[in-house]
Amino acid sequence: MSMLTPPGMGGKYRITGTAYPRMRPPRRRGRIVVAGVAAAAALGLAGWGTFQLIDVFGGGDPDAVRAAAAQECKPAKATAATQAAVFPKPAAITVNVYNATPRAGLAKATADELKKRGFTIGKVGNAPAAYDKKVPGPGILLGAPGAARGAFPVLGTQLKGAATKTDTRATADVDLIIGTAFTSLAAPQDATASMTALLHPKPSPTPAHCAPKRQ
Repeated sequence: MSMLTPPGMGGKYRITGTAYPRMRPPRRRGRIVVAGVAAAAALGLAGWGTFQLIDVFGGGDPDAVRAAAAQECKPAKATAATQAAVFPKPAAITVNVYNATPRAGLAKATADELKKRGFTIGKVGNAPAAYDKKVPGPGILLGAPGAARGAFPVLGTQLKGAATKTDTRATADVDLIIGTAFTSLAAPQDATASMTALLHPKPSPTPAHCAPKRQ
């Protein structure tokens, strides 16, 4: 019996040889590798999911989305409708003032005020039968089709809420038909502010994503 055999074990359990087993913690290298692969796969799926989300909200084609964004950031070209040169001065607009309400004196008082503000006054009187007592709003601006791009916007700065309508006249004069909801022309300071905004429109604000990045 070996000296290493515990007493009473009868040599059943023996330790032979010169190499003794060493107690080591189990190796975890395999687990680390597996965890790394799983993490990489998760990141890959997350990235793919994010791409899909952007794709859905962006319209489906990343190149198209980038092209649309670039087009949006280009400076807008000035159009004839926004250029001050297309609008006539008040003195170049002849206004016929007609009263379509039961209140007396509105046509003359309104015509006198428009004259003070620089407009040329034409005819003044009661509204034609087609409009007499048939204009529920503050008024109607009536003129040739060309007035919609010139005289209407300028005269409209003097009467808030006025409707516009075109007819077949060949002349450049414009009718201001006073409606039953009329109280007064726009206050001079308000009319001036509206005229300034019309003649000198502010550029549209630049989208946040188009602003140059600070270095």
